Amino acid sequence: MNKYTAPSLLLMIVLVAFPQISETIYTPSLPDIAVALGASNSSVQLTLSIYFIGFALGVFCWGWLSDFIGRRPAMLGGLIVYGIGSLMCFYAESITFLLVSRFIQAFGAATGSVITQTILRESLSGSKRHAMFAQISAVIAFTPAIGPLIGGWVDQALGFKAVFCVLIIMSILLFIYAYCKLPETTNVSTRKRIAIYPVVKRIISSPQVVVFGLVIGGINGILFSYYAEAPFIFIEHFHISPGLYGFLGIVVALASIFGAMISKKLVSIWQPEKIIHLGCCVMTIGSLLLTLVTTVAILPNIVLMISILTFIFILLLGAGIALPNCLSLALVNFQDVVGTAGAIFSLGYYLLVSLVTFGMSFLHNGSLYTMPLYFLIMSIIMWALGKKYILTS
Repeated sequence: MNKYTAPSLLLMIVLVAFPQISETIYTPSLPDIAVALGASNSSVQLTLSIYFIGFALGVFCWGWLSDFIGRRPAMLGGLIVYGIGSLMCFYAESITFLLVSRFIQAFGAATGSVITQTILRESLSGSKRHAMFAQISAVIAFTPAIGPLIGGWVDQALGFKAVFCVLIIMSILLFIYAYCKLPETTNVSTRKRIAIYPVVKRIISSPQVVVFGLVIGGINGILFSYYAEAPFIFIEHFHISPGLYGFLGIVVALASIFGAMISKKLVSIWQPEKIIHLGCCVMTIGSLLLTLVTTVAILPNIVLMISILTFIFILLLGAGIALPNCLSLALVNFQDVVGTAGAIFSLGYYLLVSLVTFGMSFLHNGSLYTMPLYFLIMSIIMWALGKKYILTS
């Protein structure tokens, strides 16, 4: 711990959580937005992919900038940009303008993720860091579910425009909270100028670090691809209301929370690498069962819907087990350049998240089995990479 006052855990949780809420709060409105803007379902799903492109560039820029101007100014600057993007989303009248607005919103929101993680990495070490990332991962897993819950009921009561109004209000409250409570946690005056290329070279020359990035990006890509596809599965196919759909997100998020709790318990008796492998195995089993139930079994709608939720639960349970340890271990050898390394690393895996969510929107065809098959392929790839490069390290 450095000599500067550390931020409170509550503040860290709030700042790391709001980008995920912003990502998913309007997903129950996707069918309504498609109709209102005269866009296709696939085009509207691209607002999730563009979000992660903006987010990826944002984590790089804010993370790198924070090494020079400090964590606090970078966080406050990002929150201002986030508020501007949220305001633009509210006034969007075309799918093109909405895509641009989501990009700007995400670019600003990225400060909450990268700077919060940087503060944790430079302030904690060893088992304390593993435990803290397990707690943060549980929050990150749960907050995407808060988004659909809020968004579903707001959309149902006031329409999708009101959902973006909620984000504008949230941006103002976040800025006030961070301005009043976020201290500076790094001594900028003692920082030396860090060249980016040598750090990039160090990262890509380590197969283990690259695989950590692929697994983190793959897990988050699956999670947000689910949130992109789920409204069309449950609202359009199973004909449930946007409000009820929001409650389904809570059920699914519990899987990631339980996974993070299991990870925190196991870290005292298992090596983190073994826990990551276990998580990837559980993900593969869940995605396999999900694929089978949607392609082979002929079940009544209510039974099929419950089965899908059950196997999504298993899939995301595995994700919750693996993710905290990947985040904790990825940059243990980069403490000398943790801000810049975190920015570059996050840029890479968020671009992968964008690619995975784009793949889901590209493959969207209205069938139930497309998403499970996509997740199965992704899970097998992560399991194989983890077994070869992480478990044997």
